[in-house]
Amino acid sequence: MTTTGSDVSTSPPAPTPKIAPPAGRLGVVSVGLGAVATTFIAGVELIRRGMAEPVGSLTQLGTIRLGKRTEDRAPLIREFVPLAELEDLVFGAWDPFPDDAYVSAVKAGVLDVARHLEPIGETLRAIRPMKAAFDPAYVKKLDGPNVMPSRAKRAMLEGVREDLRAFREQHGCDRMVMVWCGSTEVFVDLGPAHLDLEAFEAAIDADDASITPSMLYAYAALLEGVPFANGAPNLTVDIPVLRDFASAKGVPICGKDFKTGQTMVKTVLAPMFKARMLGMHGWYSTNILGNRDGEVLDDPESFKTKETSKLGVLDTILQPRMYPQLYGDLHHVVRINYYPPRGDNKEGWDNIDFFGWLGYPMQLKVDFLCRDSILAAPLALDLALLLDLAQRAGMSGIQEWLSFYFKAPQVAPGLYPEHDLFIQHTKLKNTLRWMMGEEQITHLGVEYYAEDYLPEA
Repeated sequence: MTTTGSDVSTSPPAPTPKIAPPAGRLGVVSVGLGAVATTFIAGVELIRRGMAEPVGSLTQLGTIRLGKRTEDRAPLIREFVPLAELEDLVFGAWDPFPDDAYVSAVKAGVLDVARHLEPIGETLRAIRPMKAAFDPAYVKKLDGPNVMPSRAKRAMLEGVREDLRAFREQHGCDRMVMVWCGSTEVFVDLGPAHLDLEAFEAAIDADDASITPSMLYAYAALLEGVPFANGAPNLTVDIPVLRDFASAKGVPICGKDFKTGQTMVKTVLAPMFKARMLGMHGWYSTNILGNRDGEVLDDPESFKTKETSKLGVLDTILQPRMYPQLYGDLHHVVRINYYPPRGDNKEGWDNIDFFGWLGYPMQLKVDFLCRDSILAAPLALDLALLLDLAQRAGMSGIQEWLSFYFKAPQVAPGLYPEHDLFIQHTKLKNTLRWMMGEEQITHLGVEYYAEDYLPEA
């Protein structure tokens, strides 16, 4: 509830959780040791050595306002909530290619070798990928030799579980988090095998094609009590059986698809058009990129998975059924083209045809030359730290408050996802306030103008 005349809530929406301290080591295991994962790992290694700043990380650089504006309380998030320290992170990964993190980072071409890789070369070389639970039928542009000996789904599931246990023991981890930084799988429809545990288990034993490798990784994580974040648009953990299982097991999950380049821009610009009630005829988006992600998305079936993730943003933000005169005839087109010379430096072009007062047309054009992995790496860090926080706070199942980080956020059945970046940002910070017993910020603020707004008694 919110009291009249205040921009903060007087009581939290639910009892404040008890948060266990972040004692000991946190194992962060990545599915995939390509451009995103190596940029993430190398960045953390550089930052904890004092050789770089954690630019792009909300948990490391972001502040959070507490109480009224007049109180002037705005601590760093990492000083407000009990997050694991960067010094306590231990990294591991699976990948179908055998390259260690140093070699993989050099091949990815994201980071400067002399400036950012050589100084931490020994540490990166020590991170060798575990054999991947991999089937090229689901990622048709890739097929590496560092894979588990069997493609039987039960064998792959048990292999991932064994890897998690071995990693935990080898590195003395007190807690673990799994983050999917792997490639986009081919499109898979929600089906009967995804609805309940009995059907899901039977489908695994039957090697049913609807059970993808990413689902096996997610299921293995949940079985081992490891929180899971899905950085790709695959269904993965966004199926009824795994949503329910995560809640029953007391494990947090979130996804899907890291919100990095073009979609990040859309979730900022689209709310502007809607807030000003400006109409829109069309939004054309195209991308060129040349990293492994671009190669994978060159396959139409993997592109369909990505396209579904990217197309849902505008429909949810603009609500054409509520505003048919403004957005009822919107043409939204998304294209991704594999262009090897560009490497990890993606370029996204957007052309927006919109209209204003009396229907007069206007245009907005955006040319975003971004670095995909540079934008994704701090998201992976934040998600690892915040999922660990959620588990220590006893918050299981879907973590909708982490929607800020995803293109297609997971939500409870029956809800539509919030895509507006600023609503997501507010939701994330209000969740942190709630977790720590602080008042919610509503931005009403009538009490600052009490003499003007409130009638005399």
